[in-house]
Amino acid sequence: MKRKLALCFAIAGLALASAKSYSMNLYQTTMVGGTELKAGAYDVELVNQKAVITKGKVHAEAAVTVGTADKKFSETSVVVMNAGGKSKLQEIHLGGTTTKLILSE
Repeated sequence: MKRKLALCFAIAGLALASAKSYSMNLYQTTMVGGTELKAGAYDVELVNQKAVITKGKVHAEAAVTVGTADKKFSETSVVVMNAGGKSKLQEIHLGGTTTKLILSE
């Protein structure tokens, strides 16, 4: 009985951890999937192996692979690659954690 209760709390903890929202800044217009995001502050959440990025009515989603860094990131940051004259989001490093979201396309 105690094992089942402990398992339920562990699963609930994972669900709450994945629902946490982080703030990130884009300093230039950047593509995420097929969506163009203008420079500015956005919220990002990890939902079912997808990065969900929002700012008001703007909404972008991208499939991600969750990676782990050797040490905690001091703040949420992004890795952007320029390809064909356009900036494309590659990674999101979640501040206060060792989690990095690697965007796949």
